[in-house]
Amino acid sequence: MIARAVAVVLALWAAPVAAVDCRDIAYDGNRYTICEVDAAQDKLQLFLRDGDGQIYGHFSTLEDDLNNRGKVLSFATNAGMYHRDRSPVGLYRDGDTEEMRLVTNPGPGNFGLLPNGVFCIGDTRTDVIETLTFEATQPDCRYATQSGPMLVIDGELHPRFLPDSTSYFIRNGVGTSADGQRVVFAISRNAVNFHQFGRLFRDELSLPNALYFDGNISRLHAPQINRSDAGFMMGPIVGVVEPATDNPDADDATN
Repeated sequence: MIARAVAVVLALWAAPVAAVDCRDIAYDGNRYTICEVDAAQDKLQLFLRDGDGQIYGHFSTLEDDLNNRGKVLSFATNAGMYHRDRSPVGLYRDGDTEEMRLVTNPGPGNFGLLPNGVFCIGDTRTDVIETLTFEATQPDCRYATQSGPMLVIDGELHPRFLPDSTSYFIRNGVGTSADGQRVVFAISRNAVNFHQFGRLFRDELSLPNALYFDGNISRLHAPQINRSDAGFMMGPIVGVVEPATDNPDADDATN
């Protein structure tokens, strides 16, 4: 009996700890899945094209590429709006490569519903930053993707959001803490409007800034809760990458 108990303890001690905490929650009558990332501990990065310049498009394609390099995709979601050819609508930066410039002018659709914003992944912190503030401050981002609209701006909901809006969709987005260490991704499990989605980040998750990623095409890869959504090809993807448990010395997975 003692030997069995010791074996269980050792097994638990040896089991890898999930880098991302994903769970289902309910708030104000709506259902969501949220995934929390520690910017100081977890390797967040953006993905768009493989080494041959081809769009990844699907979680499975990205997974296969990472697995071939001794890496594991422990979390991922779509990360910003894109054109029909899957190229980014707004700013997209991967290291020293900038595929698309920052777009500051208003335009059609959700992206152009200003203020919009940028999801900026730096070396020591990760932030959601309103676009004009981003342009003025030029923060140091190893990866950056622009989307819109902003959901929460410095603790306030986007001024165009209406509580009684009849525009209901599955929606996903991301919010960040003031110190840039807590990053929370959320995807609704039922259709919600912008006002409801913004209040999730501001009032339930207590995050001062949050950015909308997309609507009905929104998808989530979260193996720890046995979820990996399939569907049409995506554009930019954000994910957390870890070494495979049997290959801790694998090369860096950065594109």
